[in-house]
Amino acid sequence: LNRMREALNACTKGQVSQSALIQQWRHGAASLPLPEKFGLVLGDLLDRMEASALFSEESCSFSHGDLLDSLALWLDKAELRLANAT
Repeated sequence: LNRMREALNACTKGQVSQSALIQQWRHGAASLPLPEKFGLVLGDLLDRMEASALFSEESCSFSHGDLLDSLALWLDKAELRLANAT
């Protein structure tokens, strides 16, 4: 989770591309012992992020900032879930 948060922070600052973030998150999340619903939600968010990369400007359908915020929220919930599981 730490690497996923680092990648998210770097992407928010423009230091890492969205495609690199998506790749790292898909790889990182695959090894996490989380319930299936976490994977479904994350998959949807990452799919929308991939689609948003087709747009250079913010659009009403795909807001890069909102998607990054949603990933941060997912990460917070995943951390909480894993902390409570121990």
